[in-house]
Amino acid sequence: MTERVVLAYSGGLDTSVAIGWIAEETGAEVIAVAVDVGQGGEDLDVIRKRALACGAVEAEVADAKDEFADEYCLPAIKANALYMDRYPLVSALSRPTIVKHLVAAAKKHGATTVAHGCTGKGNDQVRFEAGISSLAPGLKCIAPVRDYAMTRDKAIAFCEEKGLPIATTKKSPYSIDQNVFGRAVETGFLEDIWNGPVEDVYEYTENPATPREADEVIITFKQGVPVAIDGKPVTVLQAIQQLNERAGAQGIGRIDMVEDRLVGIKSREIYEAPGAIALITAHQELENVTVERELARYKRQVEQRWSELVYDGLWFSPLKRALDGFVNEASEHVSGDIRMTLHGGRAVVTGRRSQESLYDFNLATYDTGDTFDQSLSKGFIEIFGMSSKIAAKRDLA
Repeated sequence: MTERVVLAYSGGLDTSVAIGWIAEETGAEVIAVAVDVGQGGEDLDVIRKRALACGAVEAEVADAKDEFADEYCLPAIKANALYMDRYPLVSALSRPTIVKHLVAAAKKHGATTVAHGCTGKGNDQVRFEAGISSLAPGLKCIAPVRDYAMTRDKAIAFCEEKGLPIATTKKSPYSIDQNVFGRAVETGFLEDIWNGPVEDVYEYTENPATPREADEVIITFKQGVPVAIDGKPVTVLQAIQQLNERAGAQGIGRIDMVEDRLVGIKSREIYEAPGAIALITAHQELENVTVERELARYKRQVEQRWSELVYDGLWFSPLKRALDGFVNEASEHVSGDIRMTLHGGRAVVTGRRSQESLYDFNLATYDTGDTFDQSLSKGFIEIFGMSSKIAAKRDLA
């Protein structure tokens, strides 16, 4: 029986060439799998037909936008997930979504191997292969660019030689990965970290310096889940899409950073994530109102570790699953409304209200009606500072 390889297929030049390239290198039949996580571009049926025309024996396409939003973006929102306190895990979240569909296709078609288009320098190879091995330890993984020296020049020559039905136009100066949660741009002149990004780098966001009217929005959460925008019910996907449009129109969510890749190198990345940044900003503030102090303090440590695990490709790991349980428990009371002003590249919280609020006006006020017993503070300070006071007496002796 002929071996079968499942290929993560985008419909672009590199993965279209990879179909025939893998077949020639391995003698295997190739099954192409394309997953829509809100990246836009061509119709899924067009992509499916192209894969077949390029030599795939089977081609599957999946509209996974809602799945991606509900099962991957939502946990990131609940975890306030920002790698290195800035990056909302745009690409890192989409990889386990795609992995799940690749593994399902491999089982369905009796494939022994899964292939992807990643290079040997990035994080995505790890995210694909660690994810695949967690869901199906018996599957092998290959990467034509990394393992079979499939360079861009060779891919173009292969495409022209075989007469594949895809344009071999000049490659974009940037490497771009995008989905509904955001957009990542790298390479080209951006590799010189002194060079500032130019406006043509951006697609999801308008120039924040352009004068425009501010936009006020109210986001409603129920147990950490965004359920309404300005009082109108939304799915998680719709919340992200609507805020992509509204926050993006105000230039919100642009991130220019040098980040620590898992493979040990530093990389300059430009991100656009207007909806993600708006939602995480609102969610963080609602937690400030509804989550008890010690739980909130500890959750911040969990958030950092959760973000690192997802960035490193360990979505399906035991620790990540255990931390999910903590995050969901911590979200029990995160319900209410956050009002924000979207303007000038910033999402600024201006109002909070919640039936689950821990904010007590009568305890907080300095005016008439104050119920806080200030007479208790002197003794509290004495006891709270006692260990430091005793140590200071010793050290100053």
